[in-house]
Amino acid sequence: MRILIVEDDVELGSRLQRRLQREGLAVDLALNGVDGRHLGETEPYDLIVLDLGLPDLPGMAVLAAWRETGITTPVLILTARNSWRERVEGLRQGADDYLGKPFHVEELLARIQALLRRSAPVRDTTLRLGPWRLDEQRQVLVDGPDELPLTATEFKLLRYFLRHPDQVLSKTRLAEHLYEYESERDSNVLEVYISRLREKLGPDLIQTRRGQGYYLRSPPPRPEREKN
Repeated sequence: MRILIVEDDVELGSRLQRRLQREGLAVDLALNGVDGRHLGETEPYDLIVLDLGLPDLPGMAVLAAWRETGITTPVLILTARNSWRERVEGLRQGADDYLGKPFHVEELLARIQALLRRSAPVRDTTLRLGPWRLDEQRQVLVDGPDELPLTATEFKLLRYFLRHPDQVLSKTRLAEHLYEYESERDSNVLEVYISRLREKLGPDLIQTRRGQGYYLRSPPPRPEREKN
């Protein structure tokens, strides 16, 4: 999952970027409204965190421009301005959530995860793959006492597949949602990580559609326990 932070406070923006990256997210940072508007219009983000008090172009104008051009990416407004009128105006312009400064990072993370779930085809708070449960905090697969470790990229890739099951995902789309703006997006490297997931979870887990991409088969529903 890929996020854009538009925040003119370099220290705050960089700190949030590092923290969200530790959560297994790909994060780009724009330090002014002009750059933020451009990235939001040209890159396929899953969510945008937008400050209102930006240099060059105010955050409210950036949000309005995105919505006018048909960009529906979820936007969480982050600002020190905390009047109720401004919150109402932001929501009317198309914001999906609002958090005032100062704030606790844990609350921001919780709001981000909620918006990401809401905008994905699968909105479950817990992602499962057969008997395995994806522990997003520790970035491992868990089945009772058993654990299956994942690398950072394996975790991001598997989580994206689990949020979009039974959808054919092209290599381009996967790369765009897994890597930051300036990262190398080598499709051969992506194939390596898909091969590793197949080795860990079974060769039939991720199917290949030649010339189209990959898709994850939805696992069968877990059997319900019999009632006494």
